[in-house]
Amino acid sequence: MAPPEPSRDVAPAAVPDPLPRPFWVRNPWVWRVVALGFLSFLVVAAVEEVRSGDPLALKVLVLSLMTAYGAVYLAVLPSEVASYRDARTVAVLGTLGVVLVALLGPDSIGLLMYALVSAATTLPPARAIPVVWVTCAGMLLYTGLVGDGPHWAEVSVYGGTALMLVILMSLRTAVFALREANDEVARLAVADERARLARDLHDVLGHSLTTITVKAALARRLMEAGETARATAEITDVEVLTRQTLADVRSTVSAQRRASLPAELAGSRAVLTAAGIEAVLPQATDEVAEPYREAFAHVLREAVTNVVRHSGARRCEVRLGPSWVEVRDDGSGAVVGSAPGTGIAGLRERLGPLGATVHAGPAPGGGFLLRVSADEPATAVPA
Repeated sequence: MAPPEPSRDVAPAAVPDPLPRPFWVRNPWVWRVVALGFLSFLVVAAVEEVRSGDPLALKVLVLSLMTAYGAVYLAVLPSEVASYRDARTVAVLGTLGVVLVALLGPDSIGLLMYALVSAATTLPPARAIPVVWVTCAGMLLYTGLVGDGPHWAEVSVYGGTALMLVILMSLRTAVFALREANDEVARLAVADERARLARDLHDVLGHSLTTITVKAALARRLMEAGETARATAEITDVEVLTRQTLADVRSTVSAQRRASLPAELAGSRAVLTAAGIEAVLPQATDEVAEPYREAFAHVLREAVTNVVRHSGARRCEVRLGPSWVEVRDDGSGAVVGSAPGTGIAGLRERLGPLGATVHAGPAPGGGFLLRVSADEPATAVPA
């Protein structure tokens, strides 16, 4: 059977996009095209001014202000997501609009719609909405005092359009924020899967390869001693364990492997015995609560592997409780000041969601103690 293909980093790209972007969002230049078309109202106003009977100096001033007004309007509009501009730039545009309306009279009040649109699309909503309301109120007051009465209908259309643009820009910004969050979730999912795979492979291969090494060494000693039958049995165990390890690796890669506490107890007894370490293990696991059984199986696998590989112990004792497990040996213990290995770190990651704490350190009277408990606060192991 061919080995499973290695994991690749294309998981996020393979996931369908839950927030597809419409054309006008994917291409910000569309906003510029719409803005240019919207300037047609300003062009019409400029043509009317040219045809008017105003003095030449006034025409030149008004046309110059209109040109500056349109240029600032195009410069202010955002070209990227949530690229809110400085309020001072919008204030310059509003000032130009107010001057134009003051020169041309109340019938030109519609020119202020450019200032409203710019405020609605370039200021944060908390600032844009008050600016829209104040501008609309000023437009009504000006047309009421200088003109033939407040232009309710016209100002209502401009104000309503501006407020809808505020909502549209807020939704546009929210969509992009959700997309960024979705990309971050996909990235974290890949990182979590990598961490899970590394942790599970460490558990599987560390324990299994240690057992294979111990049994192979025992078989060699038995062959040297002429005990061919026992050596053959140990080699047969190595063959079975190798096949089981291969199956465990495949199950781990496909996230289908589940650890069994009774099976780990039996395996621990076999590997400790093969290593010449006295195994003091419980006969049953019924006392352990169901939520902790799989996690404690991983704890037992990691602890026994460390005892065989590093401790130099002659005796290893395992104790189980409803929500705790304890593994103690009489070996050389941990080196003072040494950092915990990747196995202990992996246990802490695995047991974190269960609210369990991991205590690892020198045991009273010598040796090493690993205790995992879900009903105790995190305290140092007594030295």
